[in-house]
Amino acid sequence: MNTLEKNILELLSSDARLGAEAIASMLGEQPSAVKALIRSLEERGAIVKYTVISNGELLDETAVEALIEVKVTPKKGEGFDWMAKQIAAHAEVKGVYLMSGGYDLAVFVECASLKKVARFVSERISTFEGVLSTATHFILKKYKIEGALTERADTDNRLSVQP
Repeated sequence: MNTLEKNILELLSSDARLGAEAIASMLGEQPSAVKALIRSLEERGAIVKYTVISNGELLDETAVEALIEVKVTPKKGEGFDWMAKQIAAHAEVKGVYLMSGGYDLAVFVECASLKKVARFVSERISTFEGVLSTATHFILKKYKIEGALTERADTDNRLSVQP
């Protein structure tokens, strides 16, 4: 990957709404060249997806998000990949990561309720052959998502305390 491609990815990572013309202007390149490079990055899989990061608290979302730590016995010849792919296939799963440390896979899920997260863990993840244990942590509040702060610096949401 060349420097121009890295610069384009960096700009799109900070704001996916940027068009090829704006990126070209920022980098001193021709818009047609930038469009072609973006298309190439998409085709090669370097750009996986464009998405919106929303602040669920402002939108009054009721979904429950959780991090599930999963300890696994690796499968001979496939390691952890087989288990990660099995878990990732579920619609509730938003991300699966191989980790170092006290557990093997970090699984991020989103469900409609605490009960549905519990059911997902007990009926789906825990039932896979090779799963040794799980630990579920519920996300209570998000302060920063994908590099973006969820609250503006000029707002103070603390309650006023007066003597």
